Amino acid sequence: MNKMMTALLATAAMGLPASGAYAAPAAPSSYDVIIRHGTVFDGTGAEGRVADIGIVGDRVIAIGDLSRAKAAVEKDATGLYVSPGFVSVHDHSAPTSYARPEGILTQGVTTAIANPDGGGELDLVKQLDVPLGLNYGGYIGFNSVWGNVVGFDNRRATPDEIDRMKALVLKGLEDGAFGLSSGLDYKPSFWATTDEVIAVAKVASGAWRTNFTNHERVFPGNGYSSMAGMRETLEIGEKAGLMPVITHMKLQGRDNGKTVEAIALATDAKKRGVDVGMDAYPYTYGSTSLEQLTIPSWAQEGGRDAMLKRFKDPALRAKIIAETNEQIDIRWMGPKGVYIVDIEKRLPVEMAARGNISGGEAIVQLLEEGNRRVLLSFGTEEDQAALLKDPLQVVSCDCGANTSKVGHPRNWGSFPRFLGRYVREQKLVGWGEAVRKMTALPAAMVGLSERGYLLPGMVADITVFDPKTVIDRSTVEAPTLPSVGIQAVLVNGKLALDDGKMVDGTFGTRLVRSRHEPSRPMNFDIARSVSATGKVSGTTIAINLAQAAGAAAPTGKVSVKGLPGGTLAFTPSILQTTKGWASITGTGKRGKGKVEAITLQLEQADPFGGGKPTLTVLADGRPILEGALPDGAILVAEGGR
Repeated sequence: MNKMMTALLATAAMGLPASGAYAAPAAPSSYDVIIRHGTVFDGTGAEGRVADIGIVGDRVIAIGDLSRAKAAVEKDATGLYVSPGFVSVHDHSAPTSYARPEGILTQGVTTAIANPDGGGELDLVKQLDVPLGLNYGGYIGFNSVWGNVVGFDNRRATPDEIDRMKALVLKGLEDGAFGLSSGLDYKPSFWATTDEVIAVAKVASGAWRTNFTNHERVFPGNGYSSMAGMRETLEIGEKAGLMPVITHMKLQGRDNGKTVEAIALATDAKKRGVDVGMDAYPYTYGSTSLEQLTIPSWAQEGGRDAMLKRFKDPALRAKIIAETNEQIDIRWMGPKGVYIVDIEKRLPVEMAARGNISGGEAIVQLLEEGNRRVLLSFGTEEDQAALLKDPLQVVSCDCGANTSKVGHPRNWGSFPRFLGRYVREQKLVGWGEAVRKMTALPAAMVGLSERGYLLPGMVADITVFDPKTVIDRSTVEAPTLPSVGIQAVLVNGKLALDDGKMVDGTFGTRLVRSRHEPSRPMNFDIARSVSATGKVSGTTIAINLAQAAGAAAPTGKVSVKGLPGGTLAFTPSILQTTKGWASITGTGKRGKGKVEAITLQLEQADPFGGGKPTLTVLADGRPILEGALPDGAILVAEGGR
């Protein structure tokens, strides 16, 4: 640890400002919105404190006693919990529901990252350039890339096709994708080899500093082992130079009960220096199309028409049915674990109705009549609770807004279910930790830096909920029953949900991942510091800032003179860091201007700036200064993890 960091952390530990402390702007006396008297959870994992929240435009400007201040809109949150808006990193919203995402907005979600499991549009700009009811970003999907170039056949990609796929991934990243998603359990990318995936994924490494999230392969070739699929995800991420993310993590097939071993896969990778992400949702059954994860992969090659043709061949049909029965028994916990959504029946009922045939034969017959949606049981409550409790685990939902009246209850219940069932009733984790898992932790994983925390300077994405009543109500039989207990949701400072009801309007925005927002582990629990000196375009900076492990705010010096608008009077709220990168967010006032949200982004060796130290200054999210500093001008340091 360097001397500067040691000295600053000593003062931070005492809760005292360091020598040459930053200047603080005066708080305004009026706001657009004030949320009063709620118990505020900031997303760091800390427990809540009663405070008022003052919002101007789309930013949080003040948190504390605002009893003397006024606002155009005032919300009384007495007895309620107020948190950052929930961040859904695995969103399956139908594009037709982007403007009115009721199912997930009523869960408290304010930000969703679309195109998980490798799917979605290749043109992210076109996909998300529509009215949005909440904030949407997108992954670039490996399955879509593979299908576009290689098609639906089980064959090896040529060198030219690898290059074409890399170009599509690169275009997605340039358009602001939040990472590369894959679903290697799904066809056609199921037929890609591990080495082929790595070859394509490498284009997203290096300067992009992003993540590879994957729905793991579970198939006869790896013994129906979800852990084998997780190991493949880690291998691809590590060899491609991306943060591997084990998405909608679950233990199925022959791995039920191996939670300790599964979590060790991630912790062991971290010991090797690999930053790993994980997310899991609070259900023991998933949802997909009937054919994808029940019919053997070889029988699906060439698409649906080719599959139906194989069904008509007696020898092939018998083989398909036998292998399907094996998958049902090993992977989906027997026929009773299969629920056909479209006809609202469990598989044993169909087996009996069709003459007491096997589950495999019933599925083949159902698919001959048309494709179906299906719920598939994969594991146990004990396993899922153990995964959700792990400190590295993001709480996700694998859900999305849509207008269908049938489907998985997670589309309406995931986040309230976690809060009500696992936090309030089972006391799996405390409220502060629960909020962290749904806000700041997922935001860091995908690379967001001004969302995920409820602190001055951050975007005013806010969820207000009742800890006494929040719970899901959706079930397999009634999957669209709204949850209860989510009282209000603000998206970019605007009330999108009020008293549990949607407000007319589209208050979301298309999220574009900045080149200065790396995927990273959340490190609020370690000591960190940043120092910087020099001049950029007539602006002189002198920064010497540190934040102790778990400390409420950074301490030290931030001097920024000569900005457009005048010298900055600044109060930092949080210091975020990762290897060679730092982001300082707070509130500031330039000269005689108004108080505004300020973020300073510092790159020790900017990979998009020729390896030079660079500084970017954002005011209310808009860049007002960006440029290079002299070599060695920026030093980012972190204590032991």
